[in-house]
Amino acid sequence: MTGISCGERLVQLLERYGIDTAFGIPGNHTVQLYRGLEHSRIRHISPRHEQGAAFMADGYARATGKPAACFLISGPGLGNAITPMMQALADSIPMLVVTAVASRSQLAMGEGRLHELPDQRALARQCTRFSHTLMDPQELPKVLARAFAVFDSARPGPVHIELPLDVITANAEAVDAQPWPRVNPPAPGEAALATLRDRLLEAERPCVIAGGGAVGASAAVRQLVEHLDVPLVTTVNGKGLLPPEHPLLLGGSPSLAAVRSFLAESDLVLALGTEFGETDYDMLFLGALPELPWLARVDIDPEQFSRNLRADLAICADTGETIAALLRQLPDGVSRDGAARVEAGRKAITQESHYHADMDAFFACVTQALPDVCLVGDSTLPTYYAVWQYLATGPRRYFHSATGAGTLGYAIPAAMGARRGLEADTPVVALIGDGAAQFTFMELASAVQENLPVIVLLWNNHGYREIKAGMVAAEIEPLGVDIDAPDFLAAARALGCEAHSASTRDELDTALRQAHSTRQVTVIELHEPDWLSTPGGQWY
Repeated sequence: MTGISCGERLVQLLERYGIDTAFGIPGNHTVQLYRGLEHSRIRHISPRHEQGAAFMADGYARATGKPAACFLISGPGLGNAITPMMQALADSIPMLVVTAVASRSQLAMGEGRLHELPDQRALARQCTRFSHTLMDPQELPKVLARAFAVFDSARPGPVHIELPLDVITANAEAVDAQPWPRVNPPAPGEAALATLRDRLLEAERPCVIAGGGAVGASAAVRQLVEHLDVPLVTTVNGKGLLPPEHPLLLGGSPSLAAVRSFLAESDLVLALGTEFGETDYDMLFLGALPELPWLARVDIDPEQFSRNLRADLAICADTGETIAALLRQLPDGVSRDGAARVEAGRKAITQESHYHADMDAFFACVTQALPDVCLVGDSTLPTYYAVWQYLATGPRRYFHSATGAGTLGYAIPAAMGARRGLEADTPVVALIGDGAAQFTFMELASAVQENLPVIVLLWNNHGYREIKAGMVAAEIEPLGVDIDAPDFLAAARALGCEAHSASTRDELDTALRQAHSTRQVTVIELHEPDWLSTPGGQWY
């Protein structure tokens, strides 16, 4: 091969788009993608499983707001990443998945080629914003421009690009090495904006609810709610938009009856970047939200306006652009009783049957030891309570897999991705159960090798306890939920980690501070009976 290959040109273009990390495991079908990586500024991180690669890319994007790349082999490599891609799609997380595929002349021939699928893109399309087969190196700049247009100015999510083996190695000297211009997100229309302004000024008890589509505009969201003196409710992906002590932050979750009542009693609800999906708004299976008197929805995706709740005013635009334009039209600060309403709402939340005082104490212990923590959760008992009880230390400082797709095994590799993307002095903690930990525990070997010093809080309730409780509540004989586990601390040490147990808050405080100060990958095992004075899981 002479000149620069398409695989090398791809790496150059990704670097110029600002991609600084690629997660992946090389294989015979992708080695040519690695030809240009060694001399680039893109750091390659090798997980122990392709599922870990995509979870790491997810965590990196949630913590930084920027996409990372995954380099995966065709067939099983992509297949192993489908679950993380599903989670990222559900939560609108940008991720660029690059795979190989059979040579152009071999596509769809069914001749038993290595890693062959009848239609690899058909698999990828279920979990991506789009999937594209690069049939000509000259298409590369345009396809990447389309991918970054999705990341920059549409509802983000995974994008999949597959390169046939003969395209990866094809000469790309004539392919443009400069990215196409980035696309600005859409701004709101003047008429809709004027209507929203007028209604906000007329309302006596307005409320703002913000989701993941607002997290990139945290400063603007804060300015808006303070300017209007209105309470803020957030979904999980909107946590941290206001600091925990802010008098306008209601906390809780729209799944709680108390928060649902708070919304229904508001005479205007402004929803910013939230789809009103079941896992955020009906986690307790209470049924549909109560009717809202007047609802304005701001969302970058036009399809969202025909889903879940009907809006009285629908503004298809970027949240940040909308707030900036709205603030320019508002008069000087409006005085309402926002803080008083929040105080009453917070009191109602703490009186909920689903509220657990022990969980408050647990989360307080974590944030007191690590005030700037980025907490990454899995599907486990504490993260279910975190939905309405954990107040994140800042935007992009809490996320989990218990909502959205609801997968297991997420927290460890996602925390590693976050660790890669954040400043070195930001502590990153993975909160995961003993069942979920066994999905991805081996990724700690990668964390040690790649010097990604995450702290793992392993909540051990000896099996799939939440599912067991659900089976008992449904009068089903528990089966398949009482699983044996390894000696987690011994296993962690075997992988090169520090490992401790903690049965009191003082022990946990010491272990967290020590782990952060030494910058070692650390597993801290917590046995559930030590942390709960009364049983959890009252939603079953």
